[in-house]
Amino acid sequence: MSKPVTAAIIGLGNRGRDVYANYALEFPDDIKIVAAADISPQRVAEAAEAFGIAPENCFTDPAELLAREKLADAVFICTPDQLHAVYAIPALKKGYHLLLEKPIAPNPEDCEAILKAARESGRHVAVCHVLRYTVFYREIKRLLDEGCVGEIVAVDAIENVGYYHQAHSFVRGNWRNAEQSSPMILQKCCHDFDVLLWLAGKKPKAVSSFGGLYLFRRDKAPEGAAKRCLDGCEAREACPFDAEKIYITDTLTGLRHSKIDWPCSVLTPVRTEEAVYEALREGPYGRCVYHCDNNVVDHQVVNIELEDGATVSLTLSGLTSTQYRAMKIMGTRGDIDADTQSNTIKVTEFGKEARIIDVNTLSEDFSGHGGGDNQMMREFASLIRQSGEVSAASSIERSMESHFTAFAAEKSRLVGGARVELYSNPM
Repeated sequence: MSKPVTAAIIGLGNRGRDVYANYALEFPDDIKIVAAADISPQRVAEAAEAFGIAPENCFTDPAELLAREKLADAVFICTPDQLHAVYAIPALKKGYHLLLEKPIAPNPEDCEAILKAARESGRHVAVCHVLRYTVFYREIKRLLDEGCVGEIVAVDAIENVGYYHQAHSFVRGNWRNAEQSSPMILQKCCHDFDVLLWLAGKKPKAVSSFGGLYLFRRDKAPEGAAKRCLDGCEAREACPFDAEKIYITDTLTGLRHSKIDWPCSVLTPVRTEEAVYEALREGPYGRCVYHCDNNVVDHQVVNIELEDGATVSLTLSGLTSTQYRAMKIMGTRGDIDADTQSNTIKVTEFGKEARIIDVNTLSEDFSGHGGGDNQMMREFASLIRQSGEVSAASSIERSMESHFTAFAAEKSRLVGGARVELYSNPM
């Protein structure tokens, strides 16, 4: 058996620590973590203990890790969006392969700079567009490639963010402010643009978009709302966004119902009620959703004209009861209805009986993005070793298209929905 791929992690937040690092614990023959960097000394110490990392390979400044002689085969870049280029470019120049959290970068210039560095270094850059790795979307792709609905004419998709996810990530959390991270249509929906364009197999030509911040504003605050949920808020009982509900008592996300991972794990590495309550009293996740410094959208619609006149529409909404994706693909010979909540794909060829594919029967692993997280890590390790089946599905070259579509959508939204020809794509 070949040796495991060695990796250094920069950024030990929720994705870096709980997904990519934990994969190495579960599959040690695939990936071995040998170095780590994070601005939190506590997180670095915890990673050192969990993975047996030598003290000299532990850093609280990622620049120090990258200044050392090459420590591993690959670096996982799991930092805030605006720091991706800061660390990705020197890592590539040092000769590391990259697993790069999406989005590639929050602006076209940094995306192009990373692409340029990747090409000059000859290193692999896999972007974490995990939807392409799921059995759900790969089955749809297989059906489309077989021609079951003929030529694709229109695709209608919806990204149900979920009210609790919107409140956690995009109102209180790290992606609440476009100036500090990325526009929501890029941060959340580069996933969707990536997989929708991949399924359609066609290039985007132009984009128009409408949307905005409808609910999570000061003028929408109910009477009696306090600045923090635990500070005597008179509106808490009727408020579905109450922090205690989301993180402690809610059956879907609350700690009391054994939900010890996301979203509670983002608040504190100590998964106890006492630690979570302390985080709610003192940290950003205990703030009233109507009194935060958020400015990203809570709803947006994007229309894409493809190169041959076919169309794709995507609706993003943070005001949904649950979190899932759904789509209808309409072709010249039939259509497909699919959603990740039921995990089913309905294929109807014109004039024939519909057939239902239960995706649950196609795999035994639906952990992390429907099994996409683990499959992506598995294929990344194979890509570095150049062994086994390697799709390189989320290479930086392929991922650029989704990002330029998102940039165009945000530009259109900010000018009232005007048609925007896509940015010049360096591909």
